[in-house]
Amino acid sequence: MRGWALASVVVNAGITVSGAVVRVTGSGLGCPTWPRCTPDSFVPVAHPEVDPLNMAIEFGNRLVTFLVLVVGLACVVAAMRLSPRRESLVRLAWLQPVGIAAQALWGGVVVGTMLNPITVSMHFLLSIGLTAACWALYARAGEGDAPARPVVHRDLRRLGQVLVAAVFVLVVAGVVVTGTGPHSGDVVASRFGFDIETVARLHADVAYLVVGLTFALAFALRVTGAPLRARRAAWTLLAVELLQGVIGYVQYFLGVPAALVTLHVLGSTLVWICALRVVTALRTHDPLDEPAARPVAEAAAPA
Repeated sequence: MRGWALASVVVNAGITVSGAVVRVTGSGLGCPTWPRCTPDSFVPVAHPEVDPLNMAIEFGNRLVTFLVLVVGLACVVAAMRLSPRRESLVRLAWLQPVGIAAQALWGGVVVGTMLNPITVSMHFLLSIGLTAACWALYARAGEGDAPARPVVHRDLRRLGQVLVAAVFVLVVAGVVVTGTGPHSGDVVASRFGFDIETVARLHADVAYLVVGLTFALAFALRVTGAPLRARRAAWTLLAVELLQGVIGYVQYFLGVPAALVTLHVLGSTLVWICALRVVTALRTHDPLDEPAARPVAEAAAPA
């Protein structure tokens, strides 16, 4: 169960990166229709108005959706096969195929609106939400179904929740920067009408806030003697954030090259996953009480 849940986290992170590749290569309308790739074919065929490479890149991204769906269905099967069955895991597992179907339908909206930045932004945020559901399944699959029990002070848990909210705001700010910047996915796509310098600075300011909150939480966990799992999660998040900041500044000063934009999208997804890991490390669900085994002597005694 945990293996498939972890695989779902990986493939959902992967499809955000493949989506970024589609955007930075100008392949957003490589398949100009949906659900067909071209008006008369579900698979790429020669089209006078579309570059074959762009078509292949966009079609490849659509194929990744099927991989994500297969892994999501495997999570459902794994959850249904557990004995005894845990309804909490079944519900979390079903979020994956349902969410993937919603993502696929929203992809049709993105194509139909000619890559409007609002619909493209929502496409990414849906992936972020689905990744959160996948991580919840992975975390809960390693725990029991007892009520959540904090492993740190209440105020530290609240700080962790504030941190996750700040990371989400950071992701949204990054989406706005992307929708304002030069990589639109196609020359016909519209852009947000914001000043790129202003939104980039706002994004950086939120990043400073997130780094500060992360350091505060990591330091507090250290001095209060929190469990090693929680401390490692916080310091790992801080390291990923700092690396992501370096990538962000380098891509900004180099004129936003496509390769670094793709790497930055991967970094934002990893920051989100690591933030979720921090929150789940601040509490635990104790294992379910299992029925005590009958003593051997009792089992062997005559009736």
